[in-house]
Order: sequence, then structure tokens, then C-alpha cells
Amino acid sequence: MIPWNRPDYWGNERKYVLDALDSLWISGGDYHQRLTDGLTDWLEMPHGILTSNGTTALHLAMLALELKAGDEIIVPGFCFLAAANIATNMHLKPVFAEVDPRTWLVTAETLERCITPRTRVIVPVHTYGNVCDMNAILELAKRHNICVIEDCAESLFSTYENKQCGTFGHINCFSFQATKTITTGEGGFVVTRDTSFYETMRLYHSHGLAQRGRYDHQIHGFNFRLTNLQAALGLGQFEKRDAIIEARKQMHKLYTGRLAKNEHLTLQVFEEGVEPVLWAFAIELKDHVKLSISDLFMQMLDRGVETRPGFISSSLLSIFEPHRLNVCENLSNRVISLPSYPTLKSSEINQVCDTLLDIIERSIS
Repeated sequence: MIPWNRPDYWGNERKYVLDALDSLWISGGDYHQRLTDGLTDWLEMPHGILTSNGTTALHLAMLALELKAGDEIIVPGFCFLAAANIATNMHLKPVFAEVDPRTWLVTAETLERCITPRTRVIVPVHTYGNVCDMNAILELAKRHNICVIEDCAESLFSTYENKQCGTFGHINCFSFQATKTITTGEGGFVVTRDTSFYETMRLYHSHGLAQRGRYDHQIHGFNFRLTNLQAALGLGQFEKRDAIIEARKQMHKLYTGRLAKNEHLTLQVFEEGVEPVLWAFAIELKDHVKLSISDLFMQMLDRGVETRPGFISSSLLSIFEPHRLNVCENLSNRVISLPSYPTLKSSEINQVCDTLLDIIERSIS
């Protein structure tokens, strides 16, 4: 069985975790600080906070903006819908934007169609490791006085115009969940250049306490903390980022070489200026292929390859108010992601591609 994803260990993960365990600093500690410093330095951002997961990173970002019930937040209709779920639980109104059928990302044009007088936040989601056209989105947001929260859960180390993603918005969020580019098991990170936003997030992050060890609650906060044990694992991963980036780019290259020119498939498009480090390699079945994604998933699994269907459009989910998004719905029915971890061997990638293409050909003949 070739799994869809799996964590890989690159060097010092075990050593650091055991050292953190032996140090007795298993909640906060040195590894927590080292990972925070390493990530903020890499991103060239002045303020960063490790969180318990990527969703709590998004939650912190929205809390920092002091949003009020009924405020609107625009998110893509085709993506992992963490931001929409958080917005709903905060009594905000998620408004869903169409995505570009080539890149599978929101654009300034699709976002602008969703703006109303109640719009407070835009959340561009860099799906699968692609990066939105942030220059155009930032110009739109500035024109309408709207804040931007980048959701970089799937795009750590991807760049746009030679700058790291997660350095463009007012607040930017990452995920270190088990399948992500680097992992702490569960975990996340939020960064900002705005000191006021940072101080507010720091309070909400740990029960509204301004000073460690003193029970002076200044706001009704939460516990969004990441442990030192998890940070130790993450630091071991982060130290090997160059190897991880190279391996993921090689995986991307091998898949593209096998599938880019196939008449039955369309690949996600990466615009000029985007240098992706993929979280997941995904393909879209062309319209003439009548094979359903669920059938393709099951047939691949029966032949020893685990895949994952694409995201379900927000417009197809009953938990949100009724709306229509034709592009997002089409992608929901046509996209599937292939095994995408960096230690995949070239022989395994060839096996995945051979299996995929054989199933598609059989469905057409």
C-alpha cells in the first residue's frame, strides 16, 4: 500500500523530543522558543506565536481584529474550510468566493464580487501549496479598508514574487498537522508585523494572562498553547527544511513529467511569480472522463494506492447558507490528490501514475 501521506523524520526529531522530555520542560521551554525564533527569522516577521493547531492560529487572528457578530469574512468556496468554521462559531458571516478554474484559488476579481459594507476580512487560502496573487488582493483590500489573513496551512515555504508566503497579509497562519510540510503532530503558527495585533493574540493565546505565573486575567482568553515536546519535534523538522523543500519539488517534478501532457487530465496551474512547495499534488479529470471521484478513489485503493478526494465546495454543504459556486462545485466533482509525501520513491510515483492512468483508460474504453 502506498499511503496518501505519512510523516517523515529527517534528523534530530527523536533526540530533541527525548531531550525535552528529560528536561522536564514539557509544556513551555527552550525548544518552544527556538522554533518560534527560527520561524519568525525565516519569514522575516517580527512577531510569531506557536499555537495548538492551524485552526487556533486562524481563531487568534480573527480575535485580534476585534470582529463583531454579523461582520462578514470572505473565504474561498473550494479549500479546507477552517476559516469559515471559525467565523461561524464566532457569529461572523462567512461569504464564499469563486475560485479561478486554472489555479483553484481566489482572485481579486472573484473576491471583489463578494464585498459588501459589512466585509471586514479576506482570507486567501493557498490551496495545495499554490499561492494567490497577493499583490492584486492586497490592493483590493487597501482600497476597501479590509484586513487580510493569509491561510498558509498548505503552503509553508512556497514563494510569491520571491517572498515567502505568509508575509503579505496583516496576520498570517500556518499548520503543522501530521501531513503538513513540517509537523509537530498537531500545531500551528501565526505571524504579524503589527505589534497591537500581536499583543492581543498573546493575551488570547494563554487565558488572557499578561505575565506567566500570575493569575491576572485581562481578557476572557483561551488555551491555544503548543507544548515544548511538540516544538522539539517541529524544530527537528525545521532544521531540515532545505532537504524537505528539495524532496517535495522533486516529487512535483516527477508527477508533472508523467501527467502534464495526458489528454484525460488537467493539472493545477501555478502563475508566473509563484514557486510552489506542494503540500499535495492534485489532478483534475477532464469533462469527457465520466469516472466519478468516489469510484476512482475506491479503485485506486483496491490496487494499493491511497488517494484523497478534492475539497467539497461550500455550496454543496448543508451547514452553510444556500449559495451557488459553479467552478468550486465542478472542482469538487473532478479533483483528486495523489500520494504526496517527500520520501516517495520515483518507482512509487510511477506506480501511482500507472495505476491512475490504467483505471481512467479502462473507464473510457
